[in-house]
Amino acid sequence: MKLFSFLLTLPACTLAFTPISQNAQKVGNVALMSTVAEDNGLVDLAKKANPVFGYFDPLKLAEQEFWGQSPEATIGFLRQAEIKHGRVAMAAFVGYWVQSNWHFPWAQTLAGDSFPSI
Repeated sequence: MKLFSFLLTLPACTLAFTPISQNAQKVGNVALMSTVAEDNGLVDLAKKANPVFGYFDPLKLAEQEFWGQSPEATIGFLRQAEIKHGRVAMAAFVGYWVQSNWHFPWAQTLAGDSFPSI
């Protein structure tokens, strides 16, 4: 039980000593964070597209810089990759559907057997 409670409080202890990011603004005793996602309008776009769910980026991919480029280029790359993978998944589904529901009308073997029913 002691080990469990220690492991449960460990992340909170490490977060207490993390530095504030470079783009934080100090207002009184509260530091307001201006993230790249807010600067690019991603948060507003996500709230308009789905007001129930809102903005969700747990890995902070919108703030990363892939291959030494700007965060804007990273966001563009991620959008393009998501569209490409979505199209590949749709094509794979259509291929699966065609293969499992459509059969050649002629004999499948030299013996003259038709497509076996499962």
